Amino acid sequence: MEGIHVIEGEVRELIRRQRLDPASDRDVLQGLVDDVVRDYEERSLHGGLAPLGDRDAATRSVLDAVAGLGPLQQYLDDPTIEEIWINEPARVFVARSGVPELTPTILTEEQVKTLVERMLKPSGRRVDLSSPFVDAALPDGSRLHVAIPDVTRQQWLVNIRKFVVRAHTLDDLVSMGSMPQQAARFLSAAIASGLNVLVSGGTQAGKTTMLNCLASAIPSHERVVSCEEVFELKLPLRDWAALQCRQASLEGTGEIPLRRLVKEALRMRPSRVIVGEVRQEESLDLLIALNSGLPGMCTIHANSAREAVIKMCTLPLLAGSNVSSTFVVPTVASAIDVVVHVVLERDGRRRVREIVALPGRAEGDVVELSDLFVSRGRSLERGDGFPPHVEQFERAGFDVNELLGSHG
Repeated sequence: MEGIHVIEGEVRELIRRQRLDPASDRDVLQGLVDDVVRDYEERSLHGGLAPLGDRDAATRSVLDAVAGLGPLQQYLDDPTIEEIWINEPARVFVARSGVPELTPTILTEEQVKTLVERMLKPSGRRVDLSSPFVDAALPDGSRLHVAIPDVTRQQWLVNIRKFVVRAHTLDDLVSMGSMPQQAARFLSAAIASGLNVLVSGGTQAGKTTMLNCLASAIPSHERVVSCEEVFELKLPLRDWAALQCRQASLEGTGEIPLRRLVKEALRMRPSRVIVGEVRQEESLDLLIALNSGLPGMCTIHANSAREAVIKMCTLPLLAGSNVSSTFVVPTVASAIDVVVHVVLERDGRRRVREIVALPGRAEGDVVELSDLFVSRGRSLERGDGFPPHVEQFERAGFDVNELLGSHG
């Protein structure tokens, strides 16, 4: 370790002298580190310096320290790891297939703060006493969340949710066993026909991945505008405008919340609007847009399709006392067409547990649901329901009876 620290110090000094950017001058940096390691090894042969041992490991460690995220870089590079979090400097966890494990990595408090600063630098976002929470996207698409005292008890809490994309289309989800081919064909047709789709599920259930896969079925001529807290979506679209929220400045001004983005998106000539996740009053603006005939999709945290619909009926009430259930409930019934509920199983597999349709009717405060696909055991099978807007399917060239077959 002593040798690595010496090499790292020399490399950092050379970076300062040559005014290199470790992020963009990676090839130059690789050559520089190789030269410094080679020079160190030659000097160590003459005594006075500790031998390196594994040259490749030393080179990789120095590169991670000066251009990557130091001790965390190995976990970011590991494709089997989905999430990394720090509860305290000596307790760094990772998750593989949804299963958490404590790593042997031990950091110092100063290392944690330095790593957070380095991760936030590309986004221009900050975390301090006036703004003790921060959400940001890393250059590779991973999502960073940090909370600091006095909101936390004592330590900085850091969470990195890696953007591990194993599926890009609905067919990819079929091949992974997340849902059957019939369900994928129906969802593809529903998107192409302009139906409004709500994706629900718990944390790490694969909601964003499902949203990306659904977006692959959007016709290529459409213009899509997406709104997110932090950039996470990677849509395979030709005409796509992406918007993300902005934190308030040090003076407490300039914040741009998700609700503002949804309103602005409607002024950008969208053929379809996508909201990464609805949590608060922005759900009202999305509902109004969908109810006016603009197709769209979004995700929502919920434990079932039914709970997702109930939540969509209550979140808009946060927009103000002048918004009532008598308006929201029938609007949800008519604006949302299909709910896709995804889950993370105990074995780490992500799959679709149910797909329901909203026929457009509500009885009191209860929105009617129709089961399109239901879970029976470990499989997703055809239910006895049918989707609304059969005429939209027909205009897009689809036969609903052919897609769904007879009742289950």
